Amino acid sequence: MNRSPYLAVSIHRHTAGQPVAAVSDDVVVEEPLEIRVEGRPVAVTMRTPGNDDELAVGFLQTEGVITSAADLLEVNQCPSTTDATGNSIDVLLRRPGAVDFERLTRHVFSASSCGLCGKATIESIHLRFPPLAPATSVSARILEHLPDQLTRLQETFQRTGGLHGAALFDETGTITVAREDVGRHNAVDKVIGHMLLRKPQGSGRNGTPAPPEHRPFGLFVSGRVSFEIIQKALAARIAVVAAVSAPSSLAVEFARKNGQVLVGFLRAGRMNVYAGEVSP
Repeated sequence: MNRSPYLAVSIHRHTAGQPVAAVSDDVVVEEPLEIRVEGRPVAVTMRTPGNDDELAVGFLQTEGVITSAADLLEVNQCPSTTDATGNSIDVLLRRPGAVDFERLTRHVFSASSCGLCGKATIESIHLRFPPLAPATSVSARILEHLPDQLTRLQETFQRTGGLHGAALFDETGTITVAREDVGRHNAVDKVIGHMLLRKPQGSGRNGTPAPPEHRPFGLFVSGRVSFEIIQKALAARIAVVAAVSAPSSLAVEFARKNGQVLVGFLRAGRMNVYAGEVSP
């Protein structure tokens, strides 16, 4: 289902405190998406419509429900009981009995609260997503052109100014996929989900597993880096995370513990290296 990520609304434009004209302006669309597993609701996220299958699959990987495309049977977009616009995704798994729905529901609820972050949280994450080894290093030359590349790919941002961007890039510093969303975490889930869905998934619950996905070299985001974003990168086994803006203290601690490179304030040929090694 293809739907526009922006909507034209009528506004009154003011200049120097005085009304100038009534004009049309594009604003980003924000709507809820219900994510289901085997027909059972597990989460609702506010997102910009588009690439909903990627968002759902990326979310489930970063929650530890799936680890590869081989875990997926089918991904369906369908109307909810109260909304016929398709704001619901149902993911069917090859081994549905392996899902701990109670753990998933509690984790999703807790992850939205401010009190989640802390050392206990880092240790619990390590039970599901082990640290990367050995530590990765990266050249500054492959990072410096990422902001300009992502800017050119953010078509809806150019129209609305209201979206976050996330992108995967390879060892040459070339962006291979970019996604936009009103939520920065959703944009990250979309590119991670794209990474899984671009591979064949087999033919049934007992079908032949798909080959392992090609892991991207790095993740680039248009805003700041929170703990949740660096955690999502680890879940996808992404070693390098770069951002236009700042990281949080826990994101820095988490990256250092897990062998990840973390770069912030990447803009205009400058960058701050918070974790890992960046060579000239």
